[in-house]
Amino acid sequence: MIVALAGGVGGAKLADGLAQCVGEDLTVIVNTGDDFEHLGLHISPDLDTVMYTLAGIANPATGWGIAGETWTTLEQIARLGGPDWFKLGDRDLATHILRTQRLRAGERLTDITTSLCRTLGIAARILPMSDDPVRTVVQSGSEQYPFQDYFVRLQCGVPVTALHFEGAAAARPSREVTAALTDTSLTAIILCPSNPYLSIDPILAVPGLRELIRPADVPVVAVSPIIGGAAVKGPAAKIMTELDVKPSVATVAAHYKELADGLMIDTVDAALAPEIEAMGMRVRTAPILMRDAQDRRRLAAECIAFAKECAL
Repeated sequence: MIVALAGGVGGAKLADGLAQCVGEDLTVIVNTGDDFEHLGLHISPDLDTVMYTLAGIANPATGWGIAGETWTTLEQIARLGGPDWFKLGDRDLATHILRTQRLRAGERLTDITTSLCRTLGIAARILPMSDDPVRTVVQSGSEQYPFQDYFVRLQCGVPVTALHFEGAAAARPSREVTAALTDTSLTAIILCPSNPYLSIDPILAVPGLRELIRPADVPVVAVSPIIGGAAVKGPAAKIMTELDVKPSVATVAAHYKELADGLMIDTVDAALAPEIEAMGMRVRTAPILMRDAQDRRRLAAECIAFAKECAL
């Protein structure tokens, strides 16, 4: 069994590759720090991106949302003077409506997600990092912004000086997350090429998560979201610069060195391997850009092979 930590499009793509390789023996623990309420609905952007990707219905052009989406409801909301800055398609809205209805009826986010995944025919297990609310807040100087305001409404247009994970101290891993990370059949933990600061750190901020990962006695392998000093997608490199660290695979390695045994980097960054190895981490180089389903499966197979090497 493999456990992957993921958030965002890059994380969803590798999770899909892992699902192609191991099917129902994959558990994906997903960031919910991006969750928020909009138009009265509970939106879980990262959960939905992973879910739609593994269901084979994600929009291939954006990586998020549903392929062939229509936008009639959003257009009418804008016409009536409502907010249209967060793009909610007509079919996507069905997910949010049902999730919100069930949360208000007292169901756990974990159970709702499991039910939706089963309905969509997903063999792998997708779990929110916690059933307790954790919200990523972006600090920019003296101002604070809820994550979606920063990421979507402002399009990452303000500098990041700090990140806060509100509610994390009171949150706990669900029993399903705990069970996955303590399962005796667990063979590897993979940190997907998600933004380390915005997607993986909120997961690790939940008390008990790190403590479940390190004693698991299985190799932990991270995949860099940085290639050649640039982010494949999203603001990772921009945030690194604003936090006064160099956008580099070496910076990713330093960020994960207390948790991961090895780091997968792209072949263009091979010259930085000795610097990473000097931190006590193993390194494997491979083409890590995922353009299609074959790339996802190939990279997933590389990660599994690398984890086996790290276990030796």
